Amino acid sequence: MKLNVNLGEKSYEIFIERGVLRRAADLIAEVFHGKKIMIISDDRVYGYYGEVLKEQLQTKWECYEAVVPHGEASKSMAILPEIYGKLLQAKLSRSDLIVALGGGVVGDMAGFAAATYLRGIPFIQIPTSLLAQVDSSVGGKVAVDLKEGKNLVGAFYQPKLVLIDPDVLSTLPKRYINDGMGEVIKYGCIKDRGLFDILKKARSFEGLGEELTGVIARCVDIKRQIVEEDQYDTGERMLLNFGHTLGHAVEQKFAYERESHGEAVAVGMYQITKISEKKGMTEEGTAEELRKVLESYDLPISAGVKMKELKAAMMLDKKNLNDRLRIILIKKMGESFIFPTDVAFFEDDITV
Repeated sequence: MKLNVNLGEKSYEIFIERGVLRRAADLIAEVFHGKKIMIISDDRVYGYYGEVLKEQLQTKWECYEAVVPHGEASKSMAILPEIYGKLLQAKLSRSDLIVALGGGVVGDMAGFAAATYLRGIPFIQIPTSLLAQVDSSVGGKVAVDLKEGKNLVGAFYQPKLVLIDPDVLSTLPKRYINDGMGEVIKYGCIKDRGLFDILKKARSFEGLGEELTGVIARCVDIKRQIVEEDQYDTGERMLLNFGHTLGHAVEQKFAYERESHGEAVAVGMYQITKISEKKGMTEEGTAEELRKVLESYDLPISAGVKMKELKAAMMLDKKNLNDRLRIILIKKMGESFIFPTDVAFFEDDITV
């Protein structure tokens, strides 16, 4: 399947198909006409797919690699000098290319490096985690973390191409699959009751079977439409942050070492829906329906933290404008809205 993200001169194509990694060089050649490519990856992903990709690319271009340690810690300001150094050693110019081969950490960090090296060089996303395939590889948000919070230094910088190969998910540990399913479930909650029902019926990642490629494509298509309407995250694109205000606060509370991103988002989605349902803003029974689906995909619904311990991190949230939070709530499953409020929306004594 091929989708086009229509952003004028920043438009690009997304290919979603099994085995697409094996023809990456030919597809890249359609959008890139420079001389050099730097593959940025992590030590786990590169071991599986790095040399396979590099062998292809070397038939057409000079090819180099920069491999960072896996994990959220690599998505930091501290790792960037090493990446910039590798780019300089290879003498990459603004007419050359970065290829991000990896999950969300690699995609965000490599994209930020691409946006800032020489004031911007082209990059391509080849996401290898479920979370990156359905969410972070599309839309041009690139960033690194600070100790105070996630994605606090970043840019909007669109890729030239996105290649999504569901076959690479076979090498992911189960927790990484669950992590991605947190974002998949999010799309059903905010925009697509039918997608939510497919996930509810399947009850597990394995239960999706042959529907997996279609589920990935549906998530990507929802994001594509939202990004086309709101490239710079000032309106409808905020809906994609359902569960993230609380989820990011949970991640930051434990220094990104306990809950994964998808796990923290799952906690955030359930807890905020429980709160909004109690306030009469969400259809009765929605939180319980969401809880059952999250738990069927082995995702947590609680982090065991008092809300008052998370409020400082929430005030640093990028959706906090003039001390007002734009939180995302669901009216009913498949229908979401932006609700301007402040941290008083969250009662101190609630355990999340």
